[in-house]
Amino acid sequence: MEEAGAVGDLFAADATDNLPLPAGGGQTLAVPRAFVLLAESIICHSDPARFDLLYRLLWRLQQERNLLAIPSDADVARAYGLEKSVRRDSHKMKAFVRFKEIDGVSGQGGRRRFLAWFEPDYHIVARTAPFFQRRFTDMDWIVATPKGSAAWNGDALTVSDDPAENPMLDDATDALWRTYFSNIFNPARLKVKAMQAEMPKKYWKNLPEAALIPGLIAGAEASVAAMAARAASQPPLFHERLQSAAASVVSNEPEAAPGTLDAVREEARSCTRCPLHCRATQTVFGEGPDNAGVMFVGEQPGDQEDLAGRPFVGPAGKVFGGMLAEVGLDRSTAYVTNAVKHFKYEPRGKRRIHQKPNIGEVQHCKWWLKLELDLVRPKLVVALGATALTALTDASQRFSNLRGTAQSFGPDQTLLVTVHPSYLLRIPDADRKQAETARFRADLELAAAIASGFAQTTTSPVGSRFMAS
Repeated sequence: MEEAGAVGDLFAADATDNLPLPAGGGQTLAVPRAFVLLAESIICHSDPARFDLLYRLLWRLQQERNLLAIPSDADVARAYGLEKSVRRDSHKMKAFVRFKEIDGVSGQGGRRRFLAWFEPDYHIVARTAPFFQRRFTDMDWIVATPKGSAAWNGDALTVSDDPAENPMLDDATDALWRTYFSNIFNPARLKVKAMQAEMPKKYWKNLPEAALIPGLIAGAEASVAAMAARAASQPPLFHERLQSAAASVVSNEPEAAPGTLDAVREEARSCTRCPLHCRATQTVFGEGPDNAGVMFVGEQPGDQEDLAGRPFVGPAGKVFGGMLAEVGLDRSTAYVTNAVKHFKYEPRGKRRIHQKPNIGEVQHCKWWLKLELDLVRPKLVVALGATALTALTDASQRFSNLRGTAQSFGPDQTLLVTVHPSYLLRIPDADRKQAETARFRADLELAAAIASGFAQTTTSPVGSRFMAS
């Protein structure tokens, strides 16, 4: 007699096994697509209760349509946990399968044949077999596991549930895997727990390169010390080449007379007034006639200017030069320079991304800008951007209020304020970019008129005059 409270087996054989099924059509069940995808993963798990869970979810979804969107629900949380385990096992199978050629055996049409052994946690062979068929469609292969096998012969993909045995194959590719792994191993970035999370120890026995791991870990500290001892002590090759070329050019020229623009330019080559010189390739000093009537002052050299050693030769420089030509200004007759003489940047991969100089760096470089102004003595100074305006004046007015205006700058000198040409390159909206370009052209047209002596400007103080640092 069955004890009170005992639970019987729902599927146990009893007298009702021979009863006829109830007549009539069955109930139509509707489920969201997410449940179908979830079920396809969960049935691959090895948990004996997975089908109970799926039937329970199926039944509940008839009343709770948004059930799968409730992660705090116990059944839903359990289902997604099983799905994650299956997905992770599938990922590891794709990552850690190592094909080995079967010697002396040819496939259809003389194709080479390969075999791989893997030990999955779950029933994922049929689930992952299409991936290998797409990836290795040009060769015949078999992936054997204790939970079944998959095979491809160039025409058909076959999957079997019959368990296989480890063939214990060994071939020349094992040595290639070990060579590859030992060369990509970076002891300076070794994190043992993170590595074992991505390559769990249970997979090591079937990976030829895994035999190297204990030795590589044990020798990591010594390898890092050896790498530090071999570290380069010289600057980058491009930096060294540019500095050598610059030095050779200088050595072939006569020594500049003291108190001249050439002498100041030579002195600036070794400028260390601020930390920017440490990372820049070279000082980018101004260029142009030492008696130019117009001086253009930008912010700082960019990537291409830093390499070339000349101001305004990059993308912004091309915009600047083209606009000068449009308004009738000859760049060769103007003096072009920057408020800051070294390139400030942030490395991002292989690129050097421009960073705006801070007020301290601008103040340090005012020494050189002051000398350029005193030696060139231009009639018109054009500030290209807010940084240039800050370097030239102590004005407290907003840049936007001074934009496009000509101001008294000193005895017989005028200051014109406009934007830096790089500003135009950063405008994403086409209509706004066109309007700002036209406005920049108008500013340069005013500069050309002033330089020609045709414009009659109204002068108003722009704060105190240029202050030397």
